[in-house]
Amino acid sequence: MNLIPLTEEEASSCRPGEAFTLATVLLVFSVVILTIVAYKLFTSRGAKVTLPDGYKFEWDSK
Repeated sequence: MNLIPLTEEEASSCRPGEAFTLATVLLVFSVVILTIVAYKLFTSRGAKVTLPDGYKFEWDSK
């Protein structure tokens, strides 16, 4: 494999914060989706939620 070292300009243009930004956005979206699911479960008279990997939540208020 022919590896070529980065020049000073290329090395200085790398930004390590991009991964943190992406991880933060994914975390916020996950929390928002779970909050909406929990809100829908607890405010409805009866609800069923099926998530991937076989997770099932059921709320039945009588």
